Amino acid sequence: MSTTAPRRVTARRARTRRRMLDAALQVFAEEGFGRSTVEQVCERAGFTRGAFYSNFASLDELFLAMWEERSERMLEDLREALAEVTVASPDQALRAALGAIPVDDAWYRVTAEFTAHALRNPALRRVMAAREQAVLDTVLPVVVATLARLGRRVPEVTALGRALVAVHDGTSVQVLLEPGAEEPRRRREELFLTVLNAYSTPIAEEAP
Repeated sequence: MSTTAPRRVTARRARTRRRMLDAALQVFAEEGFGRSTVEQVCERAGFTRGAFYSNFASLDELFLAMWEERSERMLEDLREALAEVTVASPDQALRAALGAIPVDDAWYRVTAEFTAHALRNPALRRVMAAREQAVLDTVLPVVVATLARLGRRVPEVTALGRALVAVHDGTSVQVLLEPGAEEPRRRREELFLTVLNAYSTPIAEEAP
């Protein structure tokens, strides 16, 4: 009897958190992070304030949990997509990577607003910066290993990471401003490929 009760409680709490996270994304995207309230999230999720505060200390903490979850899923998708790249083609690898990191309108709006919110809060800004760096530190080895399989070496890994983030952030806005248009997506792909080529060099073949 005592061995099953904790598992039931854990499963129920996990379901509650899942519904809170899903509801929060909808509320944040519709209302804007700065205008959203705990009450709105609870109403959308179908829970009380008590249920919210038993899982999250604040909306900031809820967003960070949401971000961590999405980052983990993105990293897993990226690893799987690049692991399937067997042909020595940077274009193929790039398309596989971009397919694993889609431009999401709702998520972009939420993260842009939360970033602006964090910039006004030094402690939260440091948390955001640390988490961004942690994600980049996880992504870059995957990218570098893929480039190595394609016969290219990355002399300055940190510089490549910063350039990729800049391209991702800038071109995401362009894609979202012209939904459904192929040209911004094509330019996004070309710019990523240009950066990958600029920040990597062909691995010299060993002399026989």
